[in-house]
Amino acid sequence: MAKYYMGIDVGSVSTNIVLMDDNNNIHYKKYLRTQGKPIEVLKKGIGEIEDKFDKLEVLGVGVTGSGRYLANIIVGADIVKNEITAHAVAGLNVIPDVRTIIEIGGQDSKIILIRDKIVTDFAMNTVCAAGTGSFLDRQAIRLGVDISDFGKLALQSKNSVRIAGRCAVFAESDMIHKQQLGHKQSDIAKGLCEALVRNYLNNVGKGKEILPPVLFQGGVAANIGIRQAFKEALGMEVHVPENYDVMGAIGAAILAKEEVKKTGRTNFKGTSLHKMDYQVNGFECNGCSNLCEVIEIKEDGKLLARYGDKCGKWSNIINDRDFKLA
Repeated sequence: MAKYYMGIDVGSVSTNIVLMDDNNNIHYKKYLRTQGKPIEVLKKGIGEIEDKFDKLEVLGVGVTGSGRYLANIIVGADIVKNEITAHAVAGLNVIPDVRTIIEIGGQDSKIILIRDKIVTDFAMNTVCAAGTGSFLDRQAIRLGVDISDFGKLALQSKNSVRIAGRCAVFAESDMIHKQQLGHKQSDIAKGLCEALVRNYLNNVGKGKEILPPVLFQGGVAANIGIRQAFKEALGMEVHVPENYDVMGAIGAAILAKEEVKKTGRTNFKGTSLHKMDYQVNGFECNGCSNLCEVIEIKEDGKLLARYGDKCGKWSNIINDRDFKLA
């Protein structure tokens, strides 16, 4: 029987699931588009694992990402950690002396500074899209280029075009202007890669001491044009790990392994959880001036959890027997 630790990273753009052995080797990974339906996507991912493995024992589960609390309720996680911790742990597993982690996903980006294997500083950008993958996706469509070929096109450039990268809207209008002037597509593509890197370093990386070794993680790390632009801007080598796209999930799996080694048991509900029916409802509590939006999750009609209230009035109730919503 295969025995693995499971790592789950539920984000706004993607939900990633990995299965890892005792030696931190990845035996299975799955990237799914969240599409605003985290529970359905999570169930689908777990269901595919049950279909793929005839005999599987999940030794422990770790969850991370913006939807980590929801994922914890659904799967029964052993540990719940933020993205910074998960990405740092995964990065240290690849390069034990890593000092800078650059992570760029579809809708956000972050930088993590590590000194002597300890996270000393970090920053996140969730406001402007100019330093994220969604920005590149839009510009690739406008150029009529598949995003998978965008990086290769950028590397063909002999003379990049400078494109304003401080704002996604300005960058797009500037790119259109450069197109109208007749610049080559390859030069515009390279200019866009450089604009994204410039935006990242001027916002997320502003005031940060970026020291080697540098790891580049997240979906955008697949773009060789961005990799090259970072290398040129920083003047140092930029390493991309083999599983760059699921590093958050890998970090969660490693943390789950460490936790289960201490507790000697797992809270995982089993792969058959994908057959369960989950209902999510929200209501506004008018008990005080905070007017908290409380979310409640039920599994086949039975209350699993409530969260979102500041005082714990609702989240502390875990049994819905005789409970009626006021």
